[in-house]
Order: sequence, then C-alpha cells, then structure tokens
Amino acid sequence: MVDIAERPTRLAAPTAVPDAVAPAGPGAGGLAGRLLGVGGKALHRSVAILALAAIWEGAPRLGLVDRVFLPPLSEVLVAWWELLRSGQLAEHVGASLTRSLTGLGLAVLTAIPLGLLIGWYRPLAELLSPLLEVFRNTAALALLPVFVLILGLGETSKIALVLYACSWPILLNTIAGVKGVDPLLIRSARSMGLNHLRLFQKVILPAAVPTIFTGVRLAGAYSILVLVAAEMVGAKAGLGYLINYAQYNFAIADMYSGIITISAIGLVVNQLLVALERRFSTWRVDVSAG
Repeated sequence: MVDIAERPTRLAAPTAVPDAVAPAGPGAGGLAGRLLGVGGKALHRSVAILALAAIWEGAPRLGLVDRVFLPPLSEVLVAWWELLRSGQLAEHVGASLTRSLTGLGLAVLTAIPLGLLIGWYRPLAELLSPLLEVFRNTAALALLPVFVLILGLGETSKIALVLYACSWPILLNTIAGVKGVDPLLIRSARSMGLNHLRLFQKVILPAAVPTIFTGVRLAGAYSILVLVAAEMVGAKAGLGYLINYAQYNFAIADMYSGIITISAIGLVVNQLLVALERRFSTWRVDVSAG
C-alpha cells in the first residue's frame, strides 16, 4: 500500500495553449470586435425605424390601407429622389432653413440674455412675471393671423412667428436653469471672495448650460414645425408650401416626401444641438455611462 504522504507534491506542467486558440492581440481581432460593437449599437437604435419602414412598405401592398392615400415607402422615396434631382427639393429646403435658422438665431440672441437677467435679478422677475405668464400661454399659431396682418405675407411675418415660438422654451428654460443652481455652490463661491460678475461667469452660467440647451433643442423643433404651418399661408417656396401644393394637386408621394424631409431636418438639427451641448458641457459626468 502506498502512503498518501509519499505522493509527489509537484504540480503537473500546464498544458500549452495551441496557437489556434491563443487569445487574439490588439490588432485585427480588436478592430473587428469594435466594428461589431458599433454595428450592433447602430442596429439596436435603428430597429424601430426599420420596423416602421417595413410596415409602411408592406401595409399598402397587402391592401391593409389604400395605397392611393398611403403609397408604399419605395414609391415615396422614388418621388423624393425625383424632387431632389430636379432641384425643387433643394429650393424648398433652402427657403425653409433660411427662415427657421434666422428665427431660431434671433431667439437665442434675445431670449438667453433676457432669461439670465430674469433668473438672476429677483426685482426684474417680479416685474415681468405677469406679462410672461400671459404670453407663454398664447399659442404661436393662434397669432399667425396677427403677424400676417401687421407684417404682411412676406418673409418678415414668418421669421417673426418663428422668433416668437422659439423664444419661450429658451427663455423659460434659461430662467429655470439659473434659479436651479445649487445654493451650496453659490455660498461656497462667495466664501472664496468671488464678486457678482465672477460668480455669474464661473458658477451660475456653467451650471445653467444643460437646462439652457434643453430649451434650445425644444426651440429647434418648434422652429421647423411652426414654420411649416406658416408656409402653408401665402408662401411661394418652402417645405410647408410643397406639402400644401402637393396635397391640393393630389401628388401624394410628393407630399410624403416633404414630410420625410422635415423629419430628417429635425433629426439633424437635434443631433447638431446635442453635439454643441456636449462641447459646452465637457465638465459634466455622464452618470448613464458604464
């Protein structure tokens, strides 16, 4: 009988890993993994859009809806391409973007400084609050006839309407951003001897930037939506005019082409504003990452 204590204690040599199953280095394998990860994220984010496109294409062809009033997506895309090739789409997009970006830019230049002043100085806020409450509850489209009567059917009335519609989300979010700054930060900055100007520059404004950009993003969406409605009255160019003209002439595919273009422009504008917000908010920590 062999004593257990006499068994050899030397461990067996580790089995060599074949080259075929050796872990991949940071070269082609790592690049392929990153590409697969990016492709997986893109596919995950586009599943809902792809499903909508499939339903839009299949429902008219299967007879679930009347294809006269809802053509298949492929036919709409063909009509969109024809509008693009003929130059009509570029003309209408250029007219709409000029009006909407002008109104949005003027709203940013006027509403943000005014919101900072109202949020920072309480006497000014108490003076203007009743007036702001009156106008903030008045829909922009309800004032469209007023703008047309006063400013006419030209570009001025459309830009003024966009300016009015975009000013309120920017103004109200700017006021909320200033008033929502943590009082502990303000007391700490004052205890360090910062004057009012430096306090506003170093503490108040950076802390309010995320809320301000939320208002700017909302205003970016409003600038397109309100303008399209305004362009349906007395305009000779623009996406709203294109949709209205196509509807009256029963060019249904062209009408949906204009709607798709508006959605694409809104998506691009929103992404640009998100990128701009990240540029001005580099100090923030993304708590959702991980």
